[in-house]
Amino acid sequence: MNARPIDEPHRVSSQLELLFDLTFVVAVAAVTAQLAHNIADGHGLAGLVPFLQVFFAIWWAWMNFTWFASSYDTDDVAYRLLTMVQMAGVLVLAAGVPAAVGHSDLGIITLGYLIMRVGLVTQWLRAALEDPASRRTALRYAAGISLVQLGWLLRLALVETGALSASFQLPLFVCLVVLELAVPRWAERARATNWHPHHIAERYGLFTIILLGESVLAASRGVEGALEAGEISGPFVVIAGSGLVLLFALWWLYFLVQSGEGLRDRRHRSYLWGYGHYGIFAALAALGAGLEVAVEQSGHYVAASPSALGYAVAIPVSSYLALLWAVHALVVAEPVIFPAAVLGCVTVILLLPLATSWIGVAAVVAAIAAVCVLLVAFTIWTAAVGNRAGARRHGP
Repeated sequence: MNARPIDEPHRVSSQLELLFDLTFVVAVAAVTAQLAHNIADGHGLAGLVPFLQVFFAIWWAWMNFTWFASSYDTDDVAYRLLTMVQMAGVLVLAAGVPAAVGHSDLGIITLGYLIMRVGLVTQWLRAALEDPASRRTALRYAAGISLVQLGWLLRLALVETGALSASFQLPLFVCLVVLELAVPRWAERARATNWHPHHIAERYGLFTIILLGESVLAASRGVEGALEAGEISGPFVVIAGSGLVLLFALWWLYFLVQSGEGLRDRRHRSYLWGYGHYGIFAALAALGAGLEVAVEQSGHYVAASPSALGYAVAIPVSSYLALLWAVHALVVAEPVIFPAAVLGCVTVILLLPLATSWIGVAAVVAAIAAVCVLLVAFTIWTAAVGNRAGARRHGP
């Protein structure tokens, strides 16, 4: 298990990595469905914190594996088996999502997280044994991950025994998250790992596509619920169509920038770029839940108010646009999406739900989709104008 070169040509995701991602489809679908239930019952804000907590566990496990694989993917028997152990942990975690989000029962989800961490720590120990040049870094990773995992187990024990009051559970969770995020930074101070910039950019792009697909799946659940309730209505058609257009626009905006080159030239910004994607991924998952309930309410009654349903779509979209601009700005020399345009779109999108009681949920979702389509069109137009101007400057 020697570190792979950072300039390896034609480095792409392996079949094992693609299979690994599929296990996360189950986990993301579970947490998105729970958030949708909370929104439909009128408890969207109450369900937001549990959603973000569980989604952090999902995202962090995926990210740790992804960056390790970029440096040390040997694709031999031992590597495959340990990766499959981590996949099993993801499925156990997914099985515990309903209990964790609905009843604050963290037992199963912590067990799944533990299984994933055992597989990852073993991978790092193998890297320490077989790659002497990076041994100190690998041992730091193994030690840091293990110690923080002990913290999660201690938190579970305190919660289960009642020794940790409800008011201290969230602060302790935040502290453990900070420690998790600090482990890579601390470990790589010894020696940076050989992650491949184009491979990492592709992996993040693939996970973005998975989350967009989850939004399609969530919206289809809403379509199913609405169809079971009665006839197809005008608002139903508008929301379903607008939701699909919205997802197309968000996909288009993400892939306006190819981040591989930027990560290659600005490796020191990889932490902010990688960590910033937590918000992007969580926003896409939350958007799926919002679209599911928005479609479903067009066919039958839900407890959530119309304005709450509008914000269930508007807030994730606004968060996505703002964070997407921020992470792109970290790795590109010239902005592709102008900050003024993003700010204007975010402002309009956040104001639209205020009119839900007059124009309806369907019109709000359609307007949000229209704003995102206009942002795509404006970005393409400005890029075309810039290219023509550049051609004139450098032409004969």
